[in-house]
Amino acid sequence: MRTVKHWIGGSLVDGAGERRLPVYDPATGETQAEVVAATADEVRAAVRAALDAQPAWRAASLSRRAEVMFRFRDLVDANRLQIASLLSAEHGKTVADAGGEVARGLENVEFAAGAPHLLKGGYSEQAATGVDVYSIRQPLGVVAGITPFNFPAMVPMWMFCNALVAGNTFVLKPSEKDPSVSLLLADLLRRAGLPDGAFNVVQGDKLAVDALIADPDVQALSFVGSTPVARAIYEAGTRAGKRVQALGGAKNHMVVLPDADVDAAADAAVSAGFGSAGERCMAVSVVVAVGSAGDALVPAIASRLEKIRVGPASDPDAEMGPLITGSHRDRVAGFLDETGGQVVVDGRQATAAEGPGFFLGPSLVDHVEAGSAFYTEEIFGPVLSVVRVDTYDEALKLVNDNPYGNGTAIFTRDGGAARRFQYDAVCGMVGVNVPIPVPVAYYSFGGWKASLFGDLHMYGPEGLQFYTRTKVVTSRWPDPATSEVDLGFPKVR
Repeated sequence: MRTVKHWIGGSLVDGAGERRLPVYDPATGETQAEVVAATADEVRAAVRAALDAQPAWRAASLSRRAEVMFRFRDLVDANRLQIASLLSAEHGKTVADAGGEVARGLENVEFAAGAPHLLKGGYSEQAATGVDVYSIRQPLGVVAGITPFNFPAMVPMWMFCNALVAGNTFVLKPSEKDPSVSLLLADLLRRAGLPDGAFNVVQGDKLAVDALIADPDVQALSFVGSTPVARAIYEAGTRAGKRVQALGGAKNHMVVLPDADVDAAADAAVSAGFGSAGERCMAVSVVVAVGSAGDALVPAIASRLEKIRVGPASDPDAEMGPLITGSHRDRVAGFLDETGGQVVVDGRQATAAEGPGFFLGPSLVDHVEAGSAFYTEEIFGPVLSVVRVDTYDEALKLVNDNPYGNGTAIFTRDGGAARRFQYDAVCGMVGVNVPIPVPVAYYSFGGWKASLFGDLHMYGPEGLQFYTRTKVVTSRWPDPATSEVDLGFPKVR
C-alpha cells in the first residue's frame, strides 16, 4: 500500500504517527493509498522549518522571488498532464477537467510573478517641512493554508503563490482525501529554486489543523471549505491572535429571465451545475426560473442530462466522474428521497451508478420549494434544483435572503435588467450571462455573508494584502544645528 508522506525542510519525510487515513480510488471504491496523519510534533517541525527559512527568504530581492515564480510557472506548465493525471486519480474528476484546474492555478502563479510592481508602496515628499512619508509592505512571517478536496492543485496555488512572493514561508495542510498533488507541487517549487523550508506540507486531518491554529509562530491562516468549519477556524484562529481568511460554502443561484436564450441558458446551467460532479463551491446549484422561463428551460436541461457520459477518468469519453467518497455519494443521493420538489431526472438510475466506484448520475429537481432540503442545504453534488417564481423581484429576494453569498448569475438579453441585478445582488461575485463568475487572477475571489469569514478575499490584490502588512515611515534629515526640544504636538504646516 502506497503511503503519502509529508514534505518538511525541502524533502519527503515519513510520517511517524499511528493513525492511517484512506485515500480511495473514487472510480473503483478501493483504497489506493494511506495518509499517515501528522502528529503535533510533525506539524511543529514543519512550522520550525518555515520559521528558520523565513529570514533569508524575506531578505531575497523581489526580483529573485519573482524569478522563482517564473520558473515554477514553467515547471507546472511542462508537467500539466502529470499533475492533472495524479489529481484525477485521487479526486475522480476527468483528466480534462483536472487540466482546467491546473490552468486556472497557473493564472495565480503568473499574477504573483508581478510582485516587484504589485508590492510597490507610496511616497509623499515634503509632507511637512523637510519631512518625507512613505509606506512599505512587509511579510507576516510563517503562514499556513488549509485546502479542500475539490481543487487540490488550484486552491493551494491561490494561497502560496502570493504568500511566498511577498516574502512569507508557508505550511500547507491539504485534504487527506487527495493529498498527493501537494507533494508534486512542493517538488516543483524546490526545482524552481525555492529555498528548503520555505514551503512545507503536513498531511492529516483536524488534529493537524488544530496544531497549526495553536502554534504561536503561525501568523496567518487561509482556509477553503464548508461554512461550519470555516466559522470554527476563523473563531479559533482570531482568538489565537492570527490573521484569518476562511472561505465557506455556497448556494449559487442562476436567475433566468423570460427573455433569455433558452439553449444558451440550458447549456450554462448544465455546464455549471455538473462540472466536477457538482463538487465546486462555485457550482450553480439553483436555477431560478422567472415567469414562463421554466416551461422551456427544464425540458431543455433534462434533454442535455441524458447525453452526459458518466464514467471513470480512464474513459477518454467520460464527461463527469465519480464523487470523492462513498459516504459523500450516499449523502448526495439521499437528497433525491426528500420532499419539496419533483425529481425530473434521477441520477441513481444512471448506468455508471450501478457499478463499482462512487458514481451518481446528474439529477434535476423541478418546482423546488424554498423551505425544502433541496434549497436550504449545500448538496455539493450533481443535483440541480429549479425554483420557479413569478417576478424578478422574487428572484432577487431569494438571492439576497439566502445565508450564503458566494456567487450568483443572471441570464437575460435585457441590459437594464442585468445592470440592475449586478447592483442589487448581495453577493461577492456576479455573472451576467456567465454561470460561474470566478474572477481572473488579477481580481480577487470570495463571497459575502456566510461564504466568507474575514475581511479580505483570496488571491489577486486582496491576497497580497492578506499576506503583508503596511509600515509607514516618516523621515527627516535636519541640520543638527537647527535641532531643539519641542514638546508641542507635531505639526505638518
